[in-house]
Amino acid sequence: MPKIMDKRDRAALFRLRLAEAMARRGMTQAALARACGVDRSTLSALLSPSVRMPNAQLAADCAAALGVSSDWLLGLSPRPEPVADLLATSLTITEAPRALIDETIFGWHREAAGYKIRHVPATLPDMLKTREMVDWEYAPQLGRSAGQAIGAFEDRLAWMRGARSDYEIALPLHELDAFAEATGYYRGLPAEVRAGQIDRLVELCEQLYPSLRLCLFDARRVFSAPVTVFGPLLAVVYLGRSYIAFRDAARVQAMTEHFDWLVREAEVGARDAARHLRALKLRL
Repeated sequence: MPKIMDKRDRAALFRLRLAEAMARRGMTQAALARACGVDRSTLSALLSPSVRMPNAQLAADCAAALGVSSDWLLGLSPRPEPVADLLATSLTITEAPRALIDETIFGWHREAAGYKIRHVPATLPDMLKTREMVDWEYAPQLGRSAGQAIGAFEDRLAWMRGARSDYEIALPLHELDAFAEATGYYRGLPAEVRAGQIDRLVELCEQLYPSLRLCLFDARRVFSAPVTVFGPLLAVVYLGRSYIAFRDAARVQAMTEHFDWLVREAEVGARDAARHLRALKLRL
């Protein structure tokens, strides 16, 4: 049950926060009184030691004039920002261009350097792809600039591998099945490219474990949209044309728990991923 604050303590906190907000804005009692449409004496009484509290209208007017939330002034919230500002800070929607690791994604990786990164990719994870796979997948969109873009992509992958971040990747089993069979998204992908890509996945899973962990889940039992959790800093959901990025601790933690659930429920754990991939190659 929430603790009920004594009226004297709440009044003292209100006075403290009101004075603090006025000082931050450089606003005098007279200026605040004019902004709120009240007499200066009314504000003076609120700022004087007493148990007097403002009514809801005056609290809202003071908060609006000072650019803070009335909940914060009244001791109901630890954050002074208005709700709209908190939402704008904690949730952003940015464009997701059709490109190898774009500037936004790379910036998030740099910000989270040293933290564990949890990733559910939309297809095979870009950071584990061979150059031949990347060329087949992106050359039609990149055109003449494909070689330059792929070179820059490889430079960024080298930076990511040296950033001391652990990577845990959860991939649905059907994605690898479609890849091995060249169906769906991978229709037309040559067998030699698929074989080379599987060899690359096996090599990385064995060489980089435990800093790289790949697990495979059955999407008929558990499901996930494409999402990446950058340590405790932010969680990003991929929509296709856009990224939705959350920075508030509660949502980042919720998505972290979602990812950890995928790992617990995985059909193939990180220790067995290489073995599963080798068996998959036999189907080519």
